Amino acid sequence: MPAFCFFAGLFMKQTTIKKSVSVEGVGLHTGQIVTMTFNPAQDYHGIKFQRVDLPEQPFIDADVDNVVDTSRGTTLEQNGARVATVEHVMAALAALEIDNCIVQINGGETPIMDGSSQFFMKALKHAGILELEAEREYFNIPQNIYYTEADRNVEMIAMPLDDYRLTVMVDYNSPVLGSQHASITSLKEFETDIASCRTFCFLHELELLYNNGLIRGGDLNNAIVIVDRVIEDSELDNLAKMFNKPKVEVKKEGILNNVDLRFHNEPARHKLLDLIGDLALIGTPIKAQIMAARPGHAANVEFGKKIKALIKKTRSTVRVPKYEPNKAPLYNSTAIEKMLPHRFPFLMVDKIMEMGQNHIIGIKNVTFNEPFFQGHFPGNPVMPGVLIIEAMAQCGGVLILSKVEDPENYNTYFMKIDNAKFKEKVVPGDTLIFRLELIGPIRRGICVMKGSAFVGDKLVAESDLMAQVVKG
Repeated sequence: MPAFCFFAGLFMKQTTIKKSVSVEGVGLHTGQIVTMTFNPAQDYHGIKFQRVDLPEQPFIDADVDNVVDTSRGTTLEQNGARVATVEHVMAALAALEIDNCIVQINGGETPIMDGSSQFFMKALKHAGILELEAEREYFNIPQNIYYTEADRNVEMIAMPLDDYRLTVMVDYNSPVLGSQHASITSLKEFETDIASCRTFCFLHELELLYNNGLIRGGDLNNAIVIVDRVIEDSELDNLAKMFNKPKVEVKKEGILNNVDLRFHNEPARHKLLDLIGDLALIGTPIKAQIMAARPGHAANVEFGKKIKALIKKTRSTVRVPKYEPNKAPLYNSTAIEKMLPHRFPFLMVDKIMEMGQNHIIGIKNVTFNEPFFQGHFPGNPVMPGVLIIEAMAQCGGVLILSKVEDPENYNTYFMKIDNAKFKEKVVPGDTLIFRLELIGPIRRGICVMKGSAFVGDKLVAESDLMAQVVKG
Protein backbone atom coordinates (compact mmCIF):
# COMPACT_ATOMS: atom_id res chain seq x y z
CA MET A 1 0.00 0.00 0.00
CA PRO A 2 1.34 3.48 -0.78
CA ALA A 3 1.93 5.82 2.13
CA PHE A 4 -0.18 8.52 0.53
CA CYS A 5 -2.36 9.17 -2.46
CA PHE A 6 -3.28 12.11 -4.64
CA PHE A 7 -5.82 11.36 -7.30
CA ALA A 8 -8.34 12.99 -9.58
CA GLY A 9 -11.76 11.48 -9.00
CA LEU A 10 -13.23 9.61 -11.95
CA PHE A 11 -14.71 12.25 -14.26
CA MET A 12 -14.64 14.75 -11.40
CA LYS A 13 -13.80 18.21 -12.67
CA GLN A 14 -13.13 21.41 -10.79
CA THR A 15 -16.12 23.72 -10.52
CA THR A 16 -17.11 27.34 -10.12
CA ILE A 17 -20.46 29.13 -10.27
CA LYS A 18 -22.18 30.14 -13.51
CA LYS A 19 -22.95 33.75 -12.59
CA SER A 20 -22.49 36.27 -9.80
CA VAL A 21 -24.93 36.29 -6.91
CA SER A 22 -25.16 38.50 -3.83
CA VAL A 23 -26.44 38.25 -0.27
CA GLU A 24 -26.88 41.09 2.19
CA GLY A 25 -27.10 41.10 5.96
CA VAL A 26 -25.54 42.37 9.16
CA GLY A 27 -22.22 41.35 10.61
CA LEU A 28 -22.75 39.51 13.89
CA HIS A 29 -20.24 41.53 15.89
CA THR A 30 -20.09 44.85 14.03
CA GLY A 31 -23.81 45.20 13.39
CA GLN A 32 -22.95 46.80 10.04
CA ILE A 33 -24.89 45.92 6.90
CA VAL A 34 -22.59 44.20 4.42
CA THR A 35 -23.06 42.92 0.88
CA MET A 36 -21.23 39.77 -0.15
CA THR A 37 -21.06 38.74 -3.80
CA PHE A 38 -19.99 35.32 -5.04
CA ASN A 39 -18.29 35.50 -8.45
CA PRO A 40 -17.11 32.85 -10.93
CA ALA A 41 -13.37 32.09 -11.10
CA GLN A 42 -11.17 30.07 -13.42
CA ASP A 43 -9.82 26.63 -12.60
CA TYR A 44 -6.92 26.45 -10.12
CA HIS A 45 -7.96 29.84 -8.71
CA GLY A 46 -9.24 28.47 -5.41
CA ILE A 47 -11.45 30.39 -3.00
CA LYS A 48 -10.47 34.01 -2.34
CA PHE A 49 -12.18 36.79 -0.44
CA GLN A 50 -11.79 40.35 -1.72
CA ARG A 51 -12.30 43.47 0.39
CA VAL A 52 -13.83 45.78 -2.20
CA ASP A 53 -14.34 48.52 0.40
CA LEU A 54 -10.58 49.05 0.83
CA PRO A 55 -8.47 51.23 -1.51
CA GLU A 56 -6.38 48.45 -3.05
CA GLN A 57 -9.28 45.96 -2.96
CA PRO A 58 -6.91 43.28 -1.60
CA PHE A 59 -7.47 39.55 -1.95
CA ILE A 60 -7.40 37.19 1.02
CA ASP A 61 -6.79 33.51 0.24
CA ALA A 62 -9.15 31.13 2.04
CA ASP A 63 -6.15 29.37 3.56
CA VAL A 64 -5.73 27.88 7.02
CA ASP A 65 -2.30 29.54 7.21
CA ASN A 66 -4.02 32.94 6.96
CA VAL A 67 -6.13 32.41 10.10
CA VAL A 68 -5.26 35.08 12.69
CA ASP A 69 -8.13 34.84 15.18
CA THR A 70 -10.48 32.08 16.33
CA SER A 71 -11.94 33.69 19.44
CA ARG A 72 -15.37 34.57 18.01
CA GLY A 73 -15.32 32.67 14.71
CA THR A 74 -12.62 32.17 12.10
CA THR A 75 -10.85 35.31 10.88
CA LEU A 76 -8.48 35.48 7.90
CA GLU A 77 -5.86 38.14 7.22
CA GLN A 78 -3.65 38.74 4.18
CA ASN A 79 -2.29 41.75 2.31
CA GLY A 80 -3.16 43.99 5.26
CA ALA A 81 -6.86 43.10 5.15
CA ARG A 82 -9.10 40.93 7.31
CA VAL A 83 -12.39 39.13 6.89
CA ALA A 84 -14.11 37.57 9.90
CA THR A 85 -16.62 34.77 10.48
CA VAL A 86 -15.83 32.93 7.25
CA GLU A 87 -16.72 29.43 8.45
CA HIS A 88 -20.41 29.41 7.43
CA VAL A 89 -19.55 30.65 3.94
CA MET A 90 -16.73 28.13 3.55
CA ALA A 91 -19.01 25.30 4.70
CA ALA A 92 -21.54 26.10 1.96
CA LEU A 93 -18.81 26.24 -0.71
CA ALA A 94 -17.33 22.95 0.52
CA ALA A 95 -20.68 21.20 0.68
CA LEU A 96 -21.44 22.15 -2.94
CA GLU A 97 -17.85 21.18 -3.90
CA ILE A 98 -17.16 24.58 -5.44
CA ASP A 99 -13.41 24.75 -5.99
CA ASN A 100 -13.00 28.25 -7.43
CA CYS A 101 -14.80 31.42 -6.41
CA ILE A 102 -14.08 35.10 -5.72
CA VAL A 103 -16.10 36.26 -2.70
CA GLN A 104 -16.28 40.05 -2.76
CA ILE A 105 -17.31 41.77 0.45
CA ASN A 106 -17.66 45.45 1.36
CA GLY A 107 -16.86 45.03 5.05
CA GLY A 108 -14.65 43.16 7.47
CA GLU A 109 -17.15 40.48 8.45
CA THR A 110 -19.43 38.15 6.51
CA PRO A 111 -23.19 38.62 7.08
CA ILE A 112 -24.48 36.36 9.83
CA MET A 113 -27.90 35.88 8.13
CA ASP A 114 -29.79 33.46 10.43
CA GLY A 115 -26.61 32.04 11.97
CA SER A 116 -26.44 29.09 9.59
CA SER A 117 -25.25 28.30 6.05
CA GLN A 118 -28.61 27.84 4.39
CA PHE A 119 -28.84 31.32 2.80
CA PHE A 120 -25.38 30.92 1.27
CA MET A 121 -26.33 27.47 -0.03
CA LYS A 122 -29.51 28.90 -1.59
CA ALA A 123 -27.63 31.76 -3.27
CA LEU A 124 -24.90 29.52 -4.67
CA LYS A 125 -27.41 27.01 -6.01
CA HIS A 126 -29.33 29.88 -7.62
CA ALA A 127 -26.09 30.94 -9.36
CA GLY A 128 -25.63 27.41 -10.67
CA ILE A 129 -22.57 25.18 -10.67
CA LEU A 130 -20.27 25.26 -13.70
CA GLU A 131 -17.88 22.40 -14.47
CA LEU A 132 -14.40 23.48 -15.60
CA GLU A 133 -11.74 21.69 -17.64
CA ALA A 134 -9.20 20.90 -14.90
CA GLU A 135 -9.59 17.78 -12.82
CA ARG A 136 -10.25 18.05 -9.10
CA GLU A 137 -7.36 16.63 -7.08
CA TYR A 138 -8.15 15.01 -3.73
CA PHE A 139 -5.80 14.01 -0.95
CA ASN A 140 -6.41 10.60 0.53
CA ILE A 141 -5.51 10.58 4.23
CA PRO A 142 -2.77 7.89 4.40
CA GLN A 143 -2.81 7.05 8.11
CA ASN A 144 -4.53 8.19 11.28
CA ILE A 145 -3.85 11.85 12.07
CA TYR A 146 -4.49 12.90 15.67
CA TYR A 147 -4.98 16.26 17.37
CA THR A 148 -5.66 16.72 21.08
CA GLU A 149 -5.95 19.55 23.61
CA ALA A 150 -5.79 18.13 27.11
CA ASP A 151 -6.87 21.32 28.88
CA ARG A 152 -10.09 21.54 26.87
CA ASN A 153 -10.52 17.78 26.50
CA VAL A 154 -10.51 18.08 22.70
CA GLU A 155 -9.83 14.96 20.64
CA MET A 156 -9.83 14.84 16.85
CA ILE A 157 -8.82 12.15 14.38
CA ALA A 158 -8.74 11.80 10.60
CA MET A 159 -8.77 8.18 9.40
CA PRO A 160 -8.24 6.73 5.92
CA LEU A 161 -11.46 6.39 3.94
CA ASP A 162 -12.29 6.65 0.25
CA ASP A 163 -15.00 9.22 1.03
CA TYR A 164 -15.60 12.20 3.31
CA ARG A 165 -17.57 11.51 6.49
CA LEU A 166 -17.69 13.52 9.69
CA THR A 167 -18.89 12.90 13.25
CA VAL A 168 -18.97 15.47 16.05
CA MET A 169 -19.56 14.86 19.76
CA VAL A 170 -20.15 17.68 22.25
CA ASP A 171 -20.64 17.79 26.01
CA TYR A 172 -20.91 21.17 27.72
CA ASN A 173 -21.80 19.91 31.22
CA SER A 174 -25.07 21.75 30.76
CA PRO A 175 -28.43 20.38 31.87
CA VAL A 176 -29.98 22.18 28.91
CA LEU A 177 -27.77 20.72 26.18
CA GLY A 178 -26.45 17.52 27.71
CA SER A 179 -24.29 15.32 25.49
CA GLN A 180 -24.98 15.44 21.76
CA HIS A 181 -23.53 14.04 18.59
CA ALA A 182 -24.10 14.60 14.89
CA SER A 183 -22.73 13.00 11.75
CA ILE A 184 -22.98 12.89 7.98
CA THR A 185 -21.82 10.11 5.67
CA SER A 186 -21.63 12.33 2.57
CA LEU A 187 -21.47 16.04 1.77
CA LYS A 188 -24.71 15.49 -0.14
CA GLU A 189 -26.46 15.30 3.26
CA PHE A 190 -25.25 18.77 4.25
CA GLU A 191 -28.06 20.74 2.61
CA THR A 192 -30.92 18.90 4.33
CA ASP A 193 -29.31 17.87 7.62
CA ILE A 194 -26.73 20.53 8.52
CA ALA A 195 -27.01 23.77 6.51
CA SER A 196 -29.93 25.26 8.48
CA CYS A 197 -28.41 24.67 11.92
CA ARG A 198 -27.74 27.96 13.71
CA THR A 199 -24.89 29.16 15.84
CA PHE A 200 -25.44 29.13 19.59
CA CYS A 201 -23.96 30.51 22.77
CA PHE A 202 -24.63 30.52 26.49
CA LEU A 203 -26.20 33.50 28.19
CA HIS A 204 -23.08 34.32 30.22
CA GLU A 205 -21.03 34.41 26.97
CA LEU A 206 -23.63 36.67 25.36
CA GLU A 207 -23.46 39.20 28.17
CA LEU A 208 -19.66 39.26 28.15
CA LEU A 209 -19.53 39.81 24.38
CA TYR A 210 -22.13 42.59 24.52
CA ASN A 211 -20.38 44.37 27.37
CA ASN A 212 -17.17 44.33 25.28
CA GLY A 213 -18.81 46.11 22.36
CA LEU A 214 -19.46 42.97 20.28
CA ILE A 215 -22.50 41.10 18.85
CA ARG A 216 -24.00 44.42 17.75
CA GLY A 217 -25.65 42.49 14.94
CA GLY A 218 -26.90 39.76 17.26
CA ASP A 219 -30.56 38.92 17.22
CA LEU A 220 -32.68 36.14 18.63
CA ASN A 221 -33.36 35.18 15.01
CA ASN A 222 -29.71 34.50 14.18
CA ALA A 223 -28.50 32.61 17.23
CA ILE A 224 -29.72 30.15 19.82
CA VAL A 225 -29.10 31.52 23.32
CA ILE A 226 -28.82 28.83 25.99
CA VAL A 227 -29.93 29.97 29.44
CA ASP A 228 -28.03 27.75 31.88
CA ARG A 229 -28.97 29.49 35.14
CA VAL A 230 -31.95 31.07 36.86
CA ILE A 231 -32.49 34.68 35.78
CA GLU A 232 -34.67 37.40 37.28
CA ASP A 233 -37.39 39.38 35.52
CA SER A 234 -35.23 42.51 35.67
CA GLU A 235 -32.50 40.72 33.75
CA LEU A 236 -34.99 39.64 31.11
CA ASP A 237 -35.95 43.30 30.74
CA ASN A 238 -32.29 44.20 30.16
CA LEU A 239 -32.00 41.44 27.55
CA ALA A 240 -35.10 42.78 25.80
CA LYS A 241 -33.42 46.18 25.56
CA MET A 242 -30.20 44.56 24.33
CA PHE A 243 -32.03 42.90 21.44
CA ASN A 244 -34.48 45.74 20.88
CA LYS A 245 -37.44 43.48 21.67
CA PRO A 246 -40.57 44.39 23.63
CA LYS A 247 -40.15 41.25 25.73
CA VAL A 248 -38.02 38.12 26.02
CA GLU A 249 -38.89 34.94 27.88
CA VAL A 250 -37.34 31.65 28.92
CA LYS A 251 -39.27 28.42 29.09
CA LYS A 252 -38.15 25.44 31.13
CA GLU A 253 -35.93 24.01 28.37
CA GLY A 254 -33.69 27.05 28.74
CA ILE A 255 -33.79 28.60 25.24
CA LEU A 256 -34.05 32.39 25.32
CA ASN A 257 -37.33 33.72 23.92
CA ASN A 258 -38.63 30.17 23.50
CA VAL A 259 -36.94 29.72 20.12
CA ASP A 260 -37.82 26.34 18.61
CA LEU A 261 -34.86 24.14 17.67
CA ARG A 262 -34.76 22.94 14.07
CA PHE A 263 -33.32 19.61 15.24
CA HIS A 264 -33.15 18.17 18.73
CA ASN A 265 -29.34 18.20 18.42
CA GLU A 266 -29.05 21.47 16.49
CA PRO A 267 -26.01 22.69 18.50
CA ALA A 268 -24.03 19.53 17.67
CA ARG A 269 -25.03 19.82 14.03
CA HIS A 270 -23.84 23.42 13.97
CA LYS A 271 -20.49 22.33 15.41
CA LEU A 272 -20.25 19.90 12.48
CA LEU A 273 -21.06 22.77 10.11
CA ASP A 274 -18.24 24.83 11.62
CA LEU A 275 -15.84 21.89 11.32
CA ILE A 276 -16.59 21.48 7.61
CA GLY A 277 -16.09 25.19 7.02
CA ASP A 278 -12.82 25.41 8.95
CA LEU A 279 -11.36 22.27 7.33
CA ALA A 280 -12.24 23.68 3.89
CA LEU A 281 -9.43 26.18 4.56
CA ILE A 282 -6.94 23.35 4.00
CA GLY A 283 -7.36 24.25 0.33
CA THR A 284 -7.41 20.66 -0.95
CA PRO A 285 -10.49 18.41 -0.76
CA ILE A 286 -9.68 15.39 1.37
CA LYS A 287 -10.90 11.83 1.60
CA ALA A 288 -11.16 10.79 5.24
CA GLN A 289 -13.32 9.78 8.18
CA ILE A 290 -13.22 12.71 10.62
CA MET A 291 -14.24 12.27 14.24
CA ALA A 292 -14.12 15.20 16.66
CA ALA A 293 -14.93 15.39 20.36
CA ARG A 294 -15.62 18.90 21.72
CA PRO A 295 -14.25 20.77 18.67
CA GLY A 296 -14.03 24.54 18.34
CA HIS A 297 -12.58 26.97 15.82
CA ALA A 298 -9.10 27.02 17.40
CA ALA A 299 -8.87 23.22 17.43
CA ASN A 300 -10.37 22.93 13.94
CA VAL A 301 -7.75 25.30 12.54
CA GLU A 302 -4.82 23.56 14.25
CA PHE A 303 -6.12 20.19 13.06
CA GLY A 304 -6.43 21.61 9.54
CA LYS A 305 -2.85 22.91 9.67
CA LYS A 306 -1.65 19.45 10.67
CA ILE A 307 -3.39 17.88 7.67
CA LYS A 308 -2.12 20.60 5.33
CA ALA A 309 1.45 20.08 6.58
CA LEU A 310 1.22 16.40 5.60
CA ILE A 311 -0.13 17.37 2.17
CA LYS A 312 2.77 19.79 1.64
CA LYS A 313 5.32 17.23 2.79
CA THR A 314 3.87 14.58 0.50
CA ARG A 315 3.83 16.88 -2.50
CA SER A 316 7.31 18.27 -1.97
CA THR A 317 9.09 14.96 -1.41
CA VAL A 318 7.67 12.54 -3.95
CA ARG A 319 5.63 14.15 -6.67
CA VAL A 320 7.48 13.84 -9.96
CA PRO A 321 5.63 15.86 -12.60
CA LYS A 322 4.80 14.04 -15.80
CA TYR A 323 5.19 15.93 -19.06
CA GLU A 324 2.93 15.04 -21.97
CA PRO A 325 4.26 16.90 -25.06
CA ASN A 326 0.98 16.40 -26.94
CA LYS A 327 -1.05 18.10 -24.22
CA ALA A 328 -1.92 21.74 -24.90
CA PRO A 329 -0.20 24.06 -22.40
CA LEU A 330 -2.08 26.42 -20.10
CA TYR A 331 0.31 29.18 -21.21
CA ASN A 332 2.55 29.15 -24.27
CA SER A 333 5.61 31.38 -24.72
CA THR A 334 3.49 34.25 -26.07
CA ALA A 335 1.21 34.19 -23.03
CA ILE A 336 4.20 33.91 -20.67
CA GLU A 337 5.71 37.05 -22.23
CA LYS A 338 2.57 38.93 -21.20
CA MET A 339 3.16 37.97 -17.56
CA LEU A 340 6.94 38.12 -17.16
CA PRO A 341 9.18 41.09 -18.01
CA HIS A 342 11.97 38.83 -19.33
CA ARG A 343 12.77 38.60 -23.05
CA PHE A 344 15.18 36.66 -25.27
CA PRO A 345 17.78 35.52 -24.45
CA PHE A 346 16.75 35.59 -20.78
CA LEU A 347 13.18 34.27 -20.95
CA MET A 348 13.74 30.67 -19.87
CA VAL A 349 10.25 29.19 -19.58
CA ASP A 350 8.66 27.83 -22.75
CA LYS A 351 5.36 26.45 -21.47
CA ILE A 352 3.20 26.22 -18.36
CA MET A 353 1.48 22.83 -18.26
CA GLU A 354 -0.35 22.93 -14.92
CA MET A 355 -1.14 25.46 -12.22
CA GLY A 356 -2.96 25.14 -8.92
CA GLN A 357 -3.62 27.52 -6.08
CA ASN A 358 -0.19 26.77 -4.58
CA HIS A 359 1.81 24.99 -7.28
CA ILE A 360 2.89 25.27 -10.91
CA ILE A 361 4.55 23.01 -13.50
CA GLY A 362 6.54 24.54 -16.34
CA ILE A 363 8.80 23.43 -19.21
CA LYS A 364 12.17 24.58 -20.55
CA ASN A 365 13.43 22.89 -23.71
CA VAL A 366 17.23 23.01 -23.64
CA THR A 367 18.71 23.28 -27.15
CA PHE A 368 22.28 23.48 -28.44
CA ASN A 369 21.48 27.00 -29.70
CA GLU A 370 21.36 28.46 -26.19
CA PRO A 371 23.88 31.37 -26.18
CA PHE A 372 25.47 30.30 -22.89
CA PHE A 373 26.71 27.03 -24.41
CA GLN A 374 29.29 29.00 -26.42
CA GLY A 375 31.38 29.46 -23.31
CA HIS A 376 30.01 26.87 -20.84
CA PHE A 377 31.89 24.84 -21.91
CA PRO A 378 33.39 24.57 -25.44
CA GLY A 379 33.26 20.92 -26.40
CA ASN A 380 31.39 20.02 -23.20
CA PRO A 381 28.07 21.96 -23.15
CA VAL A 382 26.52 22.03 -19.66
CA MET A 383 23.70 24.35 -18.60
CA PRO A 384 24.92 26.57 -15.72
CA GLY A 385 23.29 25.76 -12.41
CA VAL A 386 22.54 29.41 -11.76
CA LEU A 387 20.46 29.53 -14.96
CA ILE A 388 18.53 26.42 -13.93
CA ILE A 389 17.63 28.27 -10.73
CA GLU A 390 16.74 31.38 -12.76
CA ALA A 391 14.44 29.36 -15.03
CA MET A 392 12.89 27.74 -11.93
CA ALA A 393 12.27 31.16 -10.41
CA GLN A 394 10.69 32.48 -13.62
CA CYS A 395 8.29 29.54 -13.54
CA GLY A 396 7.40 30.44 -9.96
CA GLY A 397 6.96 34.05 -11.04
CA VAL A 398 4.16 33.01 -13.38
CA LEU A 399 2.37 31.38 -10.42
CA ILE A 400 2.68 34.49 -8.27
CA LEU A 401 1.76 36.96 -11.00
CA SER A 402 -1.27 34.88 -11.99
CA LYS A 403 -2.78 35.96 -8.65
CA VAL A 404 -2.91 39.67 -9.61
CA GLU A 405 -5.20 41.38 -12.09
CA ASP A 406 -2.45 43.25 -13.99
CA PRO A 407 0.72 41.08 -13.97
CA GLU A 408 2.40 43.25 -16.62
CA ASN A 409 2.71 45.99 -13.97
CA TYR A 410 4.64 43.83 -11.49
CA ASN A 411 8.22 42.61 -11.17
CA THR A 412 9.65 39.86 -8.97
CA TYR A 413 13.06 40.14 -7.34
CA PHE A 414 15.19 37.48 -5.67
CA MET A 415 15.68 37.97 -1.94
CA LYS A 416 17.23 34.65 -0.96
CA ILE A 417 18.24 31.26 -2.35
CA ASP A 418 18.59 28.43 0.18
CA ASN A 419 19.45 24.73 0.02
CA ALA A 420 20.34 24.80 -3.67
CA LYS A 421 21.51 21.37 -4.84
CA PHE A 422 22.55 20.21 -8.30
CA LYS A 423 22.34 16.45 -8.76
CA GLU A 424 22.70 15.84 -12.51
CA LYS A 425 24.09 17.70 -15.51
CA VAL A 426 21.62 19.36 -17.88
CA VAL A 427 22.78 19.21 -21.51
CA PRO A 428 21.44 20.06 -24.98
CA GLY A 429 18.41 17.95 -25.87
CA ASP A 430 17.13 17.74 -22.30
CA THR A 431 13.65 18.92 -21.36
CA LEU A 432 13.59 20.54 -17.95
CA ILE A 433 10.36 20.06 -16.02
CA PHE A 434 9.91 22.48 -13.12
CA ARG A 435 7.58 22.04 -10.19
CA LEU A 436 7.28 24.89 -7.69
CA GLU A 437 5.20 24.86 -4.51
CA LEU A 438 4.37 27.76 -2.22
CA ILE A 439 5.78 26.92 1.22
CA GLY A 440 3.55 29.46 2.97
CA PRO A 441 1.07 32.25 2.26
CA ILE A 442 2.21 35.38 0.41
CA ARG A 443 2.61 38.15 2.95
CA ARG A 444 3.28 41.78 2.01
CA GLY A 445 4.38 40.72 -1.44
CA ILE A 446 6.99 38.25 -0.15
CA CYS A 447 6.70 34.64 -1.27
CA VAL A 448 8.70 31.53 -0.41
CA MET A 449 8.68 28.51 -2.72
CA LYS A 450 10.18 25.06 -2.91
CA GLY A 451 11.46 24.44 -6.44
CA SER A 452 12.43 21.19 -8.12
CA ALA A 453 13.76 20.58 -11.62
CA PHE A 454 13.51 17.21 -13.36
CA VAL A 455 14.69 15.66 -16.59
CA GLY A 456 12.36 12.73 -17.11
CA ASP A 457 11.86 11.26 -13.64
CA LYS A 458 15.31 12.28 -12.41
CA LEU A 459 15.66 15.19 -10.00
CA VAL A 460 18.47 17.36 -11.39
CA ALA A 461 18.22 20.44 -9.14
CA GLU A 462 16.27 21.81 -6.20
CA SER A 463 16.22 24.97 -4.13
CA ASP A 464 14.17 27.06 -1.71
CA LEU A 465 13.50 30.49 -3.18
CA MET A 466 12.38 33.75 -1.61
CA ALA A 467 11.25 36.63 -3.79
CA GLN A 468 9.42 39.92 -3.47
CA VAL A 469 6.69 41.01 -5.85
CA VAL A 470 6.80 44.76 -6.46
CA LYS A 471 4.35 46.85 -8.43
CA GLY A 472 6.20 48.69 -10.90
